[in-house]
Amino acid sequence: MEDTDSEYGEDDYAELDGRDLTDYEPSIRERIEKEKELLDDGGNLAPYIDSSMPRLRENVLRIEPDVVVYDGKLCGCAIVELKQELSERDWNSLFDYISGQYSDGWGEGFEQRDIPVADGVLNVHFWQPDQRCPIVLDALPGQEPAVPRQAHKPKMRLVGQDGNIFSILGRASKLLRQNGQRKQADEMVQRVQNCGDYYKALNIISEYVQTELSASEKGDAPRGKKDQQER
Repeated sequence: MEDTDSEYGEDDYAELDGRDLTDYEPSIRERIEKEKELLDDGGNLAPYIDSSMPRLRENVLRIEPDVVVYDGKLCGCAIVELKQELSERDWNSLFDYISGQYSDGWGEGFEQRDIPVADGVLNVHFWQPDQRCPIVLDALPGQEPAVPRQAHKPKMRLVGQDGNIFSILGRASKLLRQNGQRKQADEMVQRVQNCGDYYKALNIISEYVQTELSASEKGDAPRGKKDQQER
């Protein structure tokens, strides 16, 4: 999840993205450590997992907010210590929980903390409305954090559903909820209801579930029929 930031001067402010914030990593990290000291157990967010998710409560030992430079950008992340490996569904539930902490819980308090730097004051936002999930560094006890992973998108075909956006939206929402991505499902529904355009709605849905309109998971753009015929 890429951090963004508001840097305030005496009369104005500027929005900075993750690439801009790499120079401020030491100051931001120092503020994070101070924020952790305000919580029990060194800033561990795992004890606050709701009792309705017993597998997460049992298997997630620690969740600590942090930042990492990833792909040239300073990103908010969570360092997670596990008792044992999670299922894909539990990973998606964990992504949802961390996203909630960064939007309405821990992150809501952190973004109100002023971080003095040489050219102004930073207020750092861990959560962004256009981000699908946070970056998570997962680790078993005694192991180094692994490579950041992203939430898996469930697959759904659009063939045979053209013209019925409400049917498509309902199917996509059901798939996300079954995959442990309730927050993403709610966000998708709200965006589709507000977009007012059928084709825009299809593209929004294809951001959350893997459809014929989605870019492939390898990062290749989908080819049209003309491109396929020319091969």
